Amino acid sequence: MTTPLAGVSGTETITVERDGHVLLIGLNRVEKRNALNPEMTAGLLRAYTLLDEDDSLRAGVLFAHGPVFTSGIDLPAMAGDMARERPAPAADALSPLGLGGRPCRKPVVIAVHGRCYTVGIEYILAADIAVAAEDTVFAQLEIARGIFPLAGASWRFPERCGWGNAMRYLLTADEFNAAEALRIGLVQEVVPLGQQLERALAIAQRIASRAPLGVQATLANARTALHQGEAAAYAEVGPTRVRLFATADAREGVQAMVERREPSFTGR
Repeated sequence: MTTPLAGVSGTETITVERDGHVLLIGLNRVEKRNALNPEMTAGLLRAYTLLDEDDSLRAGVLFAHGPVFTSGIDLPAMAGDMARERPAPAADALSPLGLGGRPCRKPVVIAVHGRCYTVGIEYILAADIAVAAEDTVFAQLEIARGIFPLAGASWRFPERCGWGNAMRYLLTADEFNAAEALRIGLVQEVVPLGQQLERALAIAQRIASRAPLGVQATLANARTALHQGEAAAYAEVGPTRVRLFATADAREGVQAMVERREPSFTGR
């Protein structure tokens, strides 16, 4: 199904593979239950940067090797860095979590299973579509460790799931299952264990079959509305419409409709 992508390491804690126009990014620190350490965060930045910058890639899938999606942050490995003030990243710097810098321009579908704790939930909240195996157990555990969510859950969880649903778990550190995650809108689909990556990849491939410039414009405009409001999003519509209608993909979309066939988009 997939082949290793040249130039990006797939032998350490993050694997990167290409499946057509889709980039699969895998957490691969199985012996530590995929607890995120500095090496993994650096690897995720490299992988998301590749997805963002490679025009042949149209969507990404984030998943995990082994029986656990992630047990969260490796606090002993990360605590020293987290206790210090750090300079803010440049506003145009890519951030896999979309924090401080900018998010990836391409859609990301996330597939979770087993345990999905703390930063795992925050990667769901930073992704665009989430698929969970029915065995998944979620928890936002920070307050049980004497700290608080460090990667966006404090505001993204209520934004995604509603205030009461979010506070029910942010303020208790209680676990919840995949059915509850689906009920509150944290994930969009629940599938049998073992099918989560296949389903996430199918969704990503469906996205990749659509006009990539249109997909990216839709994602960007939705983010503008979310963060800056409806008026700012509407102000983008006219210029974006003019830009997209001048593309080869727009001409292909119209021609395919006239000829009653599936379009073949090139991203130009």
